Formats: sequence, C-alpha cells, structure tokens
Amino acid sequence: MKSREELLREVATHPGEVAEYAMELQQQLAQERQLAAEKQQILIEQEHLLTEHQQRLAEKDQLLAERDQLLAEARAQIAELKRQLFGPKADKLNAEQEEQLRQLTEDVQEAVQRPAPLSQDFLEEQLAEKERTQQQVLRRKRRHPLPAVQLEVQRLVLEPADKDCGVCHGAGRLIGEEITTEYDYVAAKLICKEMVRPKYAHPCACTLQPIRIAPLPPRLVPQSKLGLGLAVHILLSRFDDHVAYYTIERNFRERHGVIIPRQQMVQWVEKIAFLLLAIYNLIWEELEAGDYLQVDETPVKVLDPEVKGKAATGFLWLYSTPTGDVFIEFCDSRGKDSPQKRLRNFTGTIQTDAYGVYQSLKKERPRTLRRIGCLAHSRRYLYKALLESCSEALWFIRQIREIYKIEDETRDCSPAQRKEVRRQKAPALWLAMKRRADQLCAEPRFMPKSTLGKAVQYFLKEYTAMLGYLRDGRYEVDNNLVENDARPPAVGRRRWLFIGHPDAGWRSAVIYTIIQSCRRRGINPQEYLTDVLRRLPSMTNHQVKDLTPSRWKPMGSGDG
Repeated sequence: MKSREELLREVATHPGEVAEYAMELQQQLAQERQLAAEKQQILIEQEHLLTEHQQRLAEKDQLLAERDQLLAEARAQIAELKRQLFGPKADKLNAEQEEQLRQLTEDVQEAVQRPAPLSQDFLEEQLAEKERTQQQVLRRKRRHPLPAVQLEVQRLVLEPADKDCGVCHGAGRLIGEEITTEYDYVAAKLICKEMVRPKYAHPCACTLQPIRIAPLPPRLVPQSKLGLGLAVHILLSRFDDHVAYYTIERNFRERHGVIIPRQQMVQWVEKIAFLLLAIYNLIWEELEAGDYLQVDETPVKVLDPEVKGKAATGFLWLYSTPTGDVFIEFCDSRGKDSPQKRLRNFTGTIQTDAYGVYQSLKKERPRTLRRIGCLAHSRRYLYKALLESCSEALWFIRQIREIYKIEDETRDCSPAQRKEVRRQKAPALWLAMKRRADQLCAEPRFMPKSTLGKAVQYFLKEYTAMLGYLRDGRYEVDNNLVENDARPPAVGRRRWLFIGHPDAGWRSAVIYTIIQSCRRRGINPQEYLTDVLRRLPSMTNHQVKDLTPSRWKPMGSGDG
C-alpha cells in the first residue's frame, strides 16, 4: 500500500491513476469483507455442529446410565431368583455372601473415602454367627440313634449253626443275646373289601318283613367303589405330596396292577371336597369371629377352556391367625372382589403386604377395618439392593435384625409382656431407620428407580403400617406365617403345573385348607381325614362343628 506523500504526488501529476488505485483498494476491501463473512458463517456452523455433538454425547451418556441401571436391576432380579431357588431360608447369608460383603465394604471405603455403613463389629458378628452355624451343621451330621417309636416288631432269631458242642454234642447254655434294630418298610397294598350282608327269610306269618338284611352303612361316595383308605391316599398324594393325577394313575397300574382312571379320581375328589365344605365354612366362621387376620395371595395356573393357547392365571387367597387355622379361597383374579366379599363381615385388623387392593379395602371401611404392614417384605427389597452391591442396605438389614432379635426374645411371652418389651426397645430402631431413609432420599445422588431407591421408598411408604404391630402383643412383625401356608400350593404347581379347570379351584382350596389347618395344630392329616371322612356321611349339620381342626378329637379319645 502507498504512503500519503506518494499519493499526494501522484494526484498532482497523474490524477487518473490515483482514481484507478482507489477503485482497486475498494475491491480488495470488499473481497476481504466477503471472506470474513464466509469465515464467520463457517465458525457459526462449526459451533452449531459442536453443540449438536455435545447434545448427542449427553443423550448417549443418559442412555448408558439408563442401560447400566436396567442391567443392575436385571442382575439383582437374577440374583434374587437364584436365592429363592437355591439360597438358604430366611434371607440368611452364606459364607460366600459374607466374603462378598466384606470385600464390598472395603471397596466402598476406598472409593468414597468415608466411613462405611457397615462397621467392623458387625462383620465380626456376622463371622461369629457363620461359625456358630457351621458348628451346628457339623453337630447335625453326627450319627444319632433312631428314635424310639411304637411300631410293630417283627422278631427274627438267628441261631448259630454250631450252637451244640462239636465233640460231645452237648447243647449250649443260653447266656444272653445281641439285638440289632433296623427300620424296614412294608409296601402298601390295594385290597378288595367285600361287605357281605346275609339275607334271612321268615316263611311264617308272624312278621311284616319276611326277608331280613342288615342296612348298608353310610358310604363315603354312594354307589361307587371308593373305600375310605383309598380316598385318604388319593387326597394326600395329590394335595400333600403334590403328585399329579396321571402319576397316581401310573403308580396304581405299575405297583398294584389296578387301573383307576384319573378322570375317576377327579370325580371322587370333587365329591369328597363337597363333603368337607361344611368343615371348610366353619373354619372361616371361627376366623371371622376374631379381630386379627393375616392375608396373602399366591398365583396358580388354570386351564380355562375360554382361554385358547395358554393357561390362565388364578389366585389362592389365604387368611389365617398366627395361632389358629388357615383358610384358602380360590378366585380367578387378583382384584379386590374376592377379599372384599370374604371380609365384608370381618371387623378388626388385617396384616398384609403393600398390594393396593388391601389399602383400597381399608379406605372403603376406615372405621371397621385397619391394616398393618409386613417388615419381611421391606427386608426383601433391601436384600435385593444388597445383592446389587448397595452398601447402604447393609445398615438397614442390621437394624432389622435387631428388631427380629426382640421378637425372638418375646416369642414365649404373653401378649401384654410382648407389647411392653417391644415398646421399650423397638421404637428407637424404627426411628433411626426412618431418619436414615429420609436422609438418603434428600441426597442428590439418590436414584428413585434404582434397587436401593425402590427399597427405601417402599420402607417409607409402609413405615406407618409396619409400626402397627406395636399396638398389640398378638400382632406379628411380618406376614411370614401366612406366606408359609402358601408354600404347599407353590410346591404343587411346580409338579402338577396347573389346575385342570376353573371349577376345580374351589376343590383345591377346600382340601388345602383342611391339610394346612391340621399342620398348624400339629395334627396328622392322615389320621384326621381318616377319622373325619368315616364320620361325616352319618353326621348332621349340628354335629359337624365338632370336626373342625380346632375341636376335633379322635374316636375313642373321649367325647369324640
């Protein structure tokens, strides 16, 4: 570019050239401005692309976080299923899990650099408990003599072949004997029982009945070949041993050479269940008369002709008291119709999990129906979080364990004493868990949809309901007793897979109710059913009340 002096000289000598030079400068300036605008546009486009790229990275990070969370939940569910199938009872931790907990605590301490929720004394307590459990298992493995029971004794005397003297042939003198005892099993057998009723004719004209014959005793199933022992065997095989009908049919064919079609057995079971309905209804009347019930439900597959291509799902609803009978009812749905109808005349407290139907029933009848919660359900959610390596769950599990220790201490106390001890020791533990749960929910890193988040939210949602057990010493801290009554149907559905027809559901409920109520009271179901089915056909409705498991006395034991 020319200087100012050079431009002035050229203007004086060559004004035309200066004008051309000015035009060139203006053109260059316009080009520079255009290039600058293009660069500015490119810069804006690059910034826009960078923003889009950052947004995509953020979306990918969010997707990865959600995927990691889903993966963690899936792993926790798999671990829970493995625990249910193969794990120890009562959510106890085995040796491998104890070691995992120890390693987990160390990792958390290093990563987060803060005191872990699980203290060293808790680890030592866990290890000591594991050692005690191992010692108990070793003691159980030692050989023990068979218990002394009253059984038929078959005596087999084994004489030595050389009991006489081989030289003088003198007889040996008996100086004692050695007895070896073993238990043997005599296989059951199917017999044909004939009831012979002789007929007597009187040719004389002294009587209006010239032919005399003894009356036939009341039959369990009239006009059938079903005997009492066979009926009890079929009932217990199907509903206590959980053997499928086709397997029972095969056993009769292979072991006894007798063909009893499964369709025939189903018809017999229906008639027997109808006979037992009176006892079944009386069991409910006794439960309904109280003011405390534990309630639960469990699914069961049902072959419904109206559902093509797959099995429908029915539900067994269970009602019981901790020291009484259990009542089981079949329903084709999990809706509130079944418990609403069953509990319409019940006034008092029900203990349930957090299923919404129970809360709905309470809202419909706030003055006559109260609900308390189940601590075991909350513990299971926390246990799932523990399996997902959530160390915070360990602290909650320890507090819950302390609560169960209080329950163990008061197991044999009266309700009044139990209530007093609970109110002295338990509230502080519950309050500490409540405060810790609130703190976790307030933390920025808390994820409500995580396994720990769901466990904490469940605890807070059910906190007031779970505290309800403190109101009465008769109330349990959890619903485990009634859940245990759901195990036989659960075991059964793994073997026979489904109920053959919706109409068969009530039969299963009746017989399960009878068997489980007997077990609750320490009654042998075989003895009970044999006695009751012998007496039922000849009894009136007024007499049946003496045959409920709570009042039953075997024949010959008194007023039975």
